[in-house]
Amino acid sequence: MLTTMIILVASVVLGTGVVIYGTSLFQTGAQQSAIATQGVAVWVNATDASGLAWGAAGVRNSGDKLISVDNIQVRGTTVPFSNWYVDKDQTRVSVENFQSQYNHTGTDTQNTHEMRDSVNSGGTVTTSCPASVGVDNAVIELDLDRAAGTKPTLCLAQASGPTSLEPGQRLIVYFKIPNGVLSAVDSGSTTSVSIFAGQSGAPTSVTIGNP
Repeated sequence: MLTTMIILVASVVLGTGVVIYGTSLFQTGAQQSAIATQGVAVWVNATDASGLAWGAAGVRNSGDKLISVDNIQVRGTTVPFSNWYVDKDQTRVSVENFQSQYNHTGTDTQNTHEMRDSVNSGGTVTTSCPASVGVDNAVIELDLDRAAGTKPTLCLAQASGPTSLEPGQRLIVYFKIPNGVLSAVDSGSTTSVSIFAGQSGAPTSVTIGNP
């Protein structure tokens, strides 16, 4: 009888331990990968019949493991990596810059990125970004306080694939939305922008601006 009770108690303790251990693993896994977005914005050119449109967002790795930001969608349409312009240098993507209201600086038809540099008036020569970032059409230089303050100049380099972020790191991305996804009449309406790092991320509802 005593032996039976000991075996029964041991079974209950062991079963409880498995449940606790399993719950702990689930909670740890759920906390490992997460992103937070801020300042998500979309603009469409109200006078351009082709639907020339851009978006911008800040993304922070709010989890505790390395992630790769690998998908941006607007109205369910994926924005190709070649349309992303990203800066993840933590000095340039300062907390002040990251929390800024992102602005559209107009278009520059002389360059393939079609977003005008706010540092270089013509947008044809990269002057303040390091050579390692890139030059000319592969980089957009943006000053979020329009040279009126002390915010570092962003060097947004054209992406070729996912952008990795260590825990706590931030990036700012400007992205050209494929033509036809938005049209001139969409200005002032709302649209969905989804940014993902693997399974982490969610849609954001954004009012479409007109630069």
